Amino acid sequence: MDIFEIFTNSILLIVRLDPELWDIIILSLYVSFTALIFASVFGFFIGYYLALYNFFLKKILLIFLNSLMGIPPVVVGLIVYFIFASGGPLGVLQLLYTPSAMIIAQTIIIFPIIVSLSHEIFSKNWIEFKDQIRSLNIPFLGSVKLLFSHSYFLLITTLLSAFGRAISEVGAVMIVGGNIDHYTRVMTTAISLETRMGNLEYAMALGIVLISITIIIYSFVYILNNNLKFNK
Repeated sequence: MDIFEIFTNSILLIVRLDPELWDIIILSLYVSFTALIFASVFGFFIGYYLALYNFFLKKILLIFLNSLMGIPPVVVGLIVYFIFASGGPLGVLQLLYTPSAMIIAQTIIIFPIIVSLSHEIFSKNWIEFKDQIRSLNIPFLGSVKLLFSHSYFLLITTLLSAFGRAISEVGAVMIVGGNIDHYTRVMTTAISLETRMGNLEYAMALGIVLISITIIIYSFVYILNNNLKFNK
């Protein structure tokens, strides 16, 4: 079977809505979107707080969070594995080899990205608007609304970048999810498995979907950045 035939058959698998293929795709999107929601809720709050308030060891905390942006995903997977393993501190929850463990791992991976980038965004806007906020005595919620509204495009760009990192991750989800068929198998782990098994049509189909999602995400990032530059 040549590459053209493999590519054609993989396209047919996608178009015909192959149940097994789309179960993997839907689970991948569910895990990554859920991780993004958790990471963004806490990440934006901490990024906002770090931008507006000074406290002891703040710079050290920022250096630590920035350094975590480059943490290897397999290390995160190993840490989560030890935490939720049967002998680990949270082993009683029995979350290992479940989608929940995969969500936790992806949340940890993208959390520093959201915190660090949102801190930079809020810091720049706070410098620009802090005199106005203080002179008008704008309350806390009002200042939050003001800074978020002026950071709209950049915050969405941050979310899209974090989601792209999450959905393309393979090491951590392989360790904590186990790549269990119809339960914890996501696109990246399935591509690895199907390639090793010689099932190239499924691997190619999943690869096409993953690449398409990545292209869409970073196209939006590019468009938003261009709109931001244009508005300036």
